[in-house]
Amino acid sequence: MRFSAVHDCFAELLAAGRETGVGLAIWYDGEPVVDLVGGARTPGRAWRPETLVNVYSVGKPVAALCLLMLVDRGRLDLDDPVAAHWPGFRTPATVRQVLTHTAGLPAFPVPRPAAAIADWDLLCADLAAAEPEWPPGSVAGEHAWTYGHLVGELVRRVDGRPVGRFLAEEIAGPWRLDLGFGLGEADQRRCAELRYGDPGWPDRAAGAPGSLWARALDNPPGGRDLSVVNSPLWRGAEVPAVNLHSTAGALARLYAGLLAGGVLDGVRLFGRELVAEATRVQYDGDDLLLGRRVRWTLGMQWEEDGSWGMGGIGGSSAWADPGRGYTFAYATSHLADHDRVDALVDALHSCL
Repeated sequence: MRFSAVHDCFAELLAAGRETGVGLAIWYDGEPVVDLVGGARTPGRAWRPETLVNVYSVGKPVAALCLLMLVDRGRLDLDDPVAAHWPGFRTPATVRQVLTHTAGLPAFPVPRPAAAIADWDLLCADLAAAEPEWPPGSVAGEHAWTYGHLVGELVRRVDGRPVGRFLAEEIAGPWRLDLGFGLGEADQRRCAELRYGDPGWPDRAAGAPGSLWARALDNPPGGRDLSVVNSPLWRGAEVPAVNLHSTAGALARLYAGLLAGGVLDGVRLFGRELVAEATRVQYDGDDLLLGRRVRWTLGMQWEEDGSWGMGGIGGSSAWADPGRGYTFAYATSHLADHDRVDALVDALHSCL
């Protein structure tokens, strides 16, 4: 079997305890070639193909695609000022700058309690009234929590539907993707419980007190608190930057559609030119939040090997590699570092 090394690596991660609950899906040359699940979604309940899990920032490109679909339909332009569609929005940023993490609003400006996770209007009003932390377009800083509200409110202002409903009706439904923002009760019952795979992970993921990273990820608080992220409050809310719940199969399938130029199983959702623009490097330079050089597309990170996609804190990841012809998705509840994905990628590349 051509991809046996991937199967072996996946089994080894579970056997060694480096993974305890996960889905892995890979498409190659336009076809699904790997679809594996393992471990438990909750204690005593096996992970199944339909198990959903919170994939953190892996959801940012999904939110971006909702807005890009409206761009593709001519409902707004990438270089429109945000305020042209969101009256009262003070920051002089464009739609493109929002999508590329250069808008200057990387953190919610007003301290809010964890319950504010569910108050979309409050958090969007905070962003609309905020002063940018840098001149829009001058530098990037991943908009860790704010990205989904900036993008999602633009979707709502232009289209009228909340971003979760737009995603369900315009993208997930037509392409048969098992993913979503703001889950109902039935879908919440399919969710895996996040757990700390590494006891030191929450501290490593917190950032230095007072740093941009800490300010961006801890307001509202609770994004790494298991009592919050495993709660109905979190799963039912729309926090599109960090709370997409998905299967690995849905993510690999989504990227397969993008890799094919916006069409999947004969259903075209995006124009080929829009996909090319969305996956082109728009910003190449320092990222103030991540503390390293980043190449941002319109919602994704672009890597030196030409791949584009997004990883999330805790270990989930999804991307397309046009040069090698595959898409890859790893959706885990075992919150730790990304070394598991690195091992699987090494195994995959040995098969190609």
